[in-house]
Amino acid sequence: MLLQSFSLKKIIIFFFVLIFAFFPTEKSNAYMLKYKEDFYKLYHIHYAQNPDDCIENIYWLEKAVQADFANPMFAKSKITNETEWEKYRYLFQMHLNLKLIEQHLRLGRTYDKKVAYFYDAPWKKEYLDDLDKAKSCYTAGLYYWKEAKIWAEKANSSSFNFLYLTDIQAWEDEKERIATGELNYEKMLTRELARVQKVIDDFVAMDEKTY
Repeated sequence: MLLQSFSLKKIIIFFFVLIFAFFPTEKSNAYMLKYKEDFYKLYHIHYAQNPDDCIENIYWLEKAVQADFANPMFAKSKITNETEWEKYRYLFQMHLNLKLIEQHLRLGRTYDKKVAYFYDAPWKKEYLDDLDKAKSCYTAGLYYWKEAKIWAEKANSSSFNFLYLTDIQAWEDEKERIATGELNYEKMLTRELARVQKVIDDFVAMDEKTY
């Protein structure tokens, strides 16, 4: 009886599968990522970022830097004229490069070894590999800082005097902080690179007698 009931269930399931096979499936409208604004939406901050989180964010931010801008109607700030549109583009590029610096700093710190203690000698090679990664991250940050300064200077042109895009006030504040020198990643990154190099030198100097 159980076998007959099981066979009946299989027949019913097969019957419904056969019916649904003849129904046309509706195609989903996949949204293709194309514009800066699209890629920027995928950038996100976790409370505790793992290296993979930073790498993912760097990927989306890089895509955003390379992508075209969406139509001004879809900008992250209300745009009413060409002058506002021009400043918006400069501020956006500046902001993207600043976020790339932040992510490279976060990623670099996950590999950074602040001090080379004598008892770290048995893991010298592993620490040196990580320190090289940290150094690469901080060096990349210097490149993005140069880019951020270029776009900040463009956004700070006299042609934009008394023009403020209040919808992206945070970006306006970043521009001002760069202009006044309050925000200076070059100073921070150069300091970090010098410190990392010293730790690398300390590890290189270790030998079998160190530990």
